[in-house]
Amino acid sequence: MTEIAKKPNIFVQGLSEAGVHYGSRRARRHPSTKPFVFGTKNDIEIIDLEKTESSIIKAKEFLAKLRETGKKLLLVGNKSEARSVIEKAAIRAGLPYVALRWIGGTFTNFDEIRKRVERLGDWEAKSNSGELNKYTKKERARIAHEVGNLKRFFSGIVEMHELPGAVFVVDPDKESIAVTEAKKLGIPLLGLANTDCDISVLDYPIVGNDKSVASIKLIMDEIVGVWLQHRT
Repeated sequence: MTEIAKKPNIFVQGLSEAGVHYGSRRARRHPSTKPFVFGTKNDIEIIDLEKTESSIIKAKEFLAKLRETGKKLLLVGNKSEARSVIEKAAIRAGLPYVALRWIGGTFTNFDEIRKRVERLGDWEAKSNSGELNKYTKKERARIAHEVGNLKRFFSGIVEMHELPGAVFVVDPDKESIAVTEAKKLGIPLLGLANTDCDISVLDYPIVGNDKSVASIKLIMDEIVGVWLQHRT
């Protein structure tokens, strides 16, 4: 067993306290998650947290190897419960993220996306140097509007100069476009998925409550911890 497997820094009790064990309604269960379901209470499926913990360990083992290669992990979580958690976790660990809306072609048309990101950098550089002062008030307003939109959608991937080594999504069903693009290019996929999700699309699925801020935060702390614990 690896060092991570020997010394997991997450325990079933902590998972339970964060509500990670709450699945979706039984009628909405996706067949792929059946092995992770412990039982049902009041029509809500209860997730086997020992299996969730095991999945987290496997994901972290993979990520530790990824980190050693120098590749980055892209965090993706655009649902309301995940946005702030994803952004804060990514910034803390120095990782790229998408936490508002996945722009189609982010992977499959990466060169064009990079041009838009670089345009944001150019405008910001001109703003900092005072070069924008030569533009009319109307032109500056138009530029400010463009910069605002570019920041909204691309601020999290400004430093992502190449495709990531892997992607972590919160709720693969909600992030289906990102999942499809990653699979098309052979980029490994990890993710937090509730019992109503198709986890067969993920290489390293973590079955748990993806509708709770506390649950998402706990899982993300574990994931980005792989980068934080090796910072010098």
